[in-house]
Amino acid sequence: MSVEAPATALTSRERRLHDLLASFDSVIVAFSGGVDSAYLAWAATQRLGPAALCVTADSPSYPDHHRRLALRIAREFGLHHEFVRTAEMERPEYRANPVDRCYHCKHELYAVLSSLAAARGIPAMVDGSNADDRGDYRPGRKAAREFGVRSPLDESDLTKADIRELSRLAGLPTWDEPASACLSSRIPYHSEVTGEKLRMIERAETVLRDLGFRVCRVRHHDTLARLEIGLDQMRRALDPNVRERIVRELRAIGYEHVAIDPRGYRMGSLNEGVRLRPA
Repeated sequence: MSVEAPATALTSRERRLHDLLASFDSVIVAFSGGVDSAYLAWAATQRLGPAALCVTADSPSYPDHHRRLALRIAREFGLHHEFVRTAEMERPEYRANPVDRCYHCKHELYAVLSSLAAARGIPAMVDGSNADDRGDYRPGRKAAREFGVRSPLDESDLTKADIRELSRLAGLPTWDEPASACLSSRIPYHSEVTGEKLRMIERAETVLRDLGFRVCRVRHHDTLARLEIGLDQMRRALDPNVRERIVRELRAIGYEHVAIDPRGYRMGSLNEGVRLRPA
């Protein structure tokens, strides 16, 4: 029994994705500007042209870094692109920051996109969930199912590594972008999400990126900023001059204490210690 070569297998999964996208007359792509949704938006545009409407949700929890990246991709790759405003911050159940906060955020997003789809006569909505997301705790998937949102990358068995490689081949600048999430994910569960906290987090992470740290998170523990830095850059973060500048600039933002977590960046570290099941 022959074993399919990795490159051949990837081509097969890519073909499956394009065939699936071609089966839609028109589609709304939930396009955040991250690795997965950027590749999906590009692929949908390749198959459907302007019948693929790539929609970016703008809200206080959406990082400006991603907003600019989404605009760049839309401009350089000819996406049919629009912004919509979402109002998850007006939902008390979202601001309360329960462990299923993402469900309330995605419910708001898909409610807005569903109304847009109905108004434009667009029969389908798709998101950037991939095959690697199946075993992760992602309550937003429940909201996607409730609104009938399809996940073509997942349905085509494309993993994050596949998507990065296909993005590289397509010339997308997102191919090596670090993993990303909304700013609210930096706030521990059951600590209220507020506009002020989100602004502090974004300003603090901008400081780190301006200092050259590509993989970083500022976990917001009230007056304490706990910094997670990629392990490959940890030595630089601990350099006395760099560390002093980080502390000085984050204290100017409003943090009284700044701590660099020696364990480095871990995706979803605020889920540690919380008993969660894949959704």
